[in-house]
Amino acid sequence: MKTPLTVRFAPSPTGFLHLGSARTALFNWLAARSSGGRFLLRVEDTDKVRSEQRFLDEILEDLAWLGLDWDGEPMYQSRRFDLYREKAESLVASGRAYREGEAILYRVDPGRKIAYDDLIHGRIEVETENIKDQVLIKSDGSPAYNFCCVVDDSELGITHILRGDDHISNTPKQILFYEAFGLVPPRFGHMPLILGPDGSKLSKRHGGVSVAEYKAEGFLPEALANYLIFLGWTPPDGREILSLAEAARLFSIDRMNDVQAKFDLVKLKWMNGEYIMAKDTAALAPLIQDQLRRDGYDFDVSDGARWAAVVDLYKIRIKTLRELGPMIEFFFREDFPVDEEGRKKHLGAPEKKALLADLASRLEALPEFSAAGLEELYRGLAAERNIKVAELIHPSRMAVSGLTKGAGLFEIMAVLGRGTVVDRLRRNSL
Repeated sequence: MKTPLTVRFAPSPTGFLHLGSARTALFNWLAARSSGGRFLLRVEDTDKVRSEQRFLDEILEDLAWLGLDWDGEPMYQSRRFDLYREKAESLVASGRAYREGEAILYRVDPGRKIAYDDLIHGRIEVETENIKDQVLIKSDGSPAYNFCCVVDDSELGITHILRGDDHISNTPKQILFYEAFGLVPPRFGHMPLILGPDGSKLSKRHGGVSVAEYKAEGFLPEALANYLIFLGWTPPDGREILSLAEAARLFSIDRMNDVQAKFDLVKLKWMNGEYIMAKDTAALAPLIQDQLRRDGYDFDVSDGARWAAVVDLYKIRIKTLRELGPMIEFFFREDFPVDEEGRKKHLGAPEKKALLADLASRLEALPEFSAAGLEELYRGLAAERNIKVAELIHPSRMAVSGLTKGAGLFEIMAVLGRGTVVDRLRRNSL
């Protein structure tokens, strides 16, 4: 049986939830849930000028959207300034710290080696000659980052800290504070940072950098969570599609990678497409409606059966929910956009218009207006005229959808219905 771990995620409400921070939260959540432990939140809001409630609200919403739950209420550092000062004063009283004006600094003794076994990188050693005296309380009365983290994490009973490589330089300083209070430090694990495909720091030119941006683009939370987890961990069975619950069952810190991971938007889109395709239509349909609404579409989807049929047709053809709007406008309005190049190519010649007129008459009299019945009629007419069936399909697709590609034509026509299809074919035959 695994030993329960107590871990934390420490968001700073000075901006939106970055992909790197979301990955940190995911790994800490996995460490807690896989061991039957606790996943806590500690809000780093000591910067009273830049911290905003709207950012915190968004961060908490994004964590929940990704499927993460946390134990208990978050701890807010902004409410604990008196405690930090009290702890710093105790170190002054013991001779380990000193005042410099309004600030309090911790005295770092030279000639020591601080060593710890990183959960991801292995043994790390730092000479204290390379660490200057550390600020505990700044001259404005606010606590220094490394100091208040130790005070809070010790109170929360944190056993393991998983965070980015950018914190490696902070760890020996924090270990000094644990020692000063006579505490056993938690185990530390530092994850290599996420890089762009070109090996540089992940930035907007590689795609969005916040969870909110990917949510707005129509990525599913389970797909984004799945992808971020794989930027730092490999499951023992080698699967690429893995739910959070499955990941929690399989997760172990010792399988975390010690090499930098490159963010690949193409791979993320592929993974998102796999999740969209596999998702039950009844569950997917309202998510698509929300996306369409956000993107400014005003489709009438009150006909539930028809709407479900549209979603069924297209969920295997999209990588993000946002891609769907332009593909399906023709189902819901008559003034839908038309691909002008396609119109010239497939509807410009008189013989194409004659074909559409003939098709309209035949479809009007077709006994069974279904995908199977439509295909049979089209293949029969192609054989009758000794032409390829594509010579009927391309003009018809342009006439009924305004597009040169999409779902299967016969399935599209069956969903549109006889009246709409015949009207559009006739209109384009004139």
